[in-house]
Amino acid sequence: TRMAEAAKKVEKPVSIQQKGERNAALREKKNRIYVKKTKLRKERRREITKRAEKYEREYASQERALIRQRRTAKNAGYFYREPEAKLALVIRIRGIAGVHPKPKKALQLLRLRQINNATFVRINKASLNMLKIIGPYVAWGYPNLKTIRELIYKRGYAKVGGQRVKITSNDVVQKSLGRLDILCMEDLIHEIHTVGPNFKKANKFLWPFKLSNPRGGFQTKIHHFNEGGDAGNREELINKLVRR
Repeated sequence: TRMAEAAKKVEKPVSIQQKGERNAALREKKNRIYVKKTKLRKERRREITKRAEKYEREYASQERALIRQRRTAKNAGYFYREPEAKLALVIRIRGIAGVHPKPKKALQLLRLRQINNATFVRINKASLNMLKIIGPYVAWGYPNLKTIRELIYKRGYAKVGGQRVKITSNDVVQKSLGRLDILCMEDLIHEIHTVGPNFKKANKFLWPFKLSNPRGGFQTKIHHFNEGGDAGNREELINKLVRR
């Protein structure tokens, strides 16, 4: 009994006490970081949801305004002129065997290095001139919101550090474009769809889409779309081609 009492009175070594205190401090610090990250994650999720709802209201308002303008023009007996497109989706449909260096260089500038590659292009005088040069080698048109959303969600890859990275979460977008106030996929879609002030950086962030051949194949690649082929501008019908 005396030996047991003596053993109880023996204190733990100082090193073991310090280790216990250090581990307790580390656990407390880890818990504080976890609570802080959880709070930030909830706030960001709330902000993302709020932005997505705002964009949906904006898209619906624009659609209603367009329908109202068409109806007003029809009732007045006038022809309604549709607003000029600001965005084009360009799909490469032919190879470059024996191609002149000028269209070859234009395809490289638009990042269309492989057949069935697709990219978004802002429509202006310079881009229209480039599309004229590469007209026989691409199919292009004006994508709608549904096409843009499906491409980014289903076939969207990001260029991160020169690597092709699958966009699996909003974190991938925020890390690269957070400084531009583009925090999530819906921000990215909105920037592309509206051709916003940060369109160039947002579009560069997206790796060129790799599409598959359309079901049923192409008609005639060497002929223009107006002549029954596939090349050239097909305006809104590009959406139908993408879904094939």
